[in-house]
Amino acid sequence: MNQVYQKVTDCYESIKDRIPFTPKVALVLGSGLGNYADSMDVKAEIDYSEVKDFPVSTVPGHAGKFIFGYVGEVPVVCMKGRVHYYEGYPISDVVLPARLMHMMGAEILFLTNASGGINPSFGAGDFMLITDHISCFAPNPLIGQNIDELGVRFPDMSHVYDIELQQKIRKAAADENILLKEGIYVQLTGPSFESPAEIKMLRTLGADAVGMSTVVEAIAANHMGMKICGISCVANLAAGMTKNPLTHEEVQAAADEAAPLFKKLITQSIISF
Repeated sequence: MNQVYQKVTDCYESIKDRIPFTPKVALVLGSGLGNYADSMDVKAEIDYSEVKDFPVSTVPGHAGKFIFGYVGEVPVVCMKGRVHYYEGYPISDVVLPARLMHMMGAEILFLTNASGGINPSFGAGDFMLITDHISCFAPNPLIGQNIDELGVRFPDMSHVYDIELQQKIRKAAADENILLKEGIYVQLTGPSFESPAEIKMLRTLGADAVGMSTVVEAIAANHMGMKICGISCVANLAAGMTKNPLTHEEVQAAADEAAPLFKKLITQSIISF
């Protein structure tokens, strides 16, 4: 068996008896959303450290556990904290959680993150529906021997972010009177923030927001045939767009401030799935 797939299987086998239901939605909580699970009808929790050979989050604001619960009537497995490539893990470990949640039975992957705004019409605290993505410098998680049990060697990427789910998120935002921008998200490796010249390059490429996660997870999920959607919280304007230096504390503070509306948008979206 492929070693990468064997690791996913081993992770699943180590916790399968503790999973209380088959989830429909796998929700990845980005910066500022760590307490989202408090609003769920929680049935079980599993720390990442309890999952065999599972990569553990090391970033402030990323707690590191799976939460199993209901959002309305929808069974959800939620990642309270994600793993990033810049933490030093191989890319196969970065996407392992997405593959594991699919193995649990999840059909939909709902990705969230905090990002830097590249589109000059964006401001701190805006929400951006991810309509497409660009991968820059982060290795493709499908490199290497194809895992035939998961998907085909050359997956189509024409519509990574599900059109129907996008429409449901738009309606949820409208129903809650939440302003929802739309755009293209680009992932770089981090952990350093981008330089002004890099932001200029990304703007030329057509990106609207930039961050250090999400795209590789979406690629892996698309390979498996999951339906994918994503919302990015614009925590600040990217380097060179203001005179202010960028800090993780600023990103965390902006994400925390936007969290109440972000939580409401996520809840109403999931209920409609």
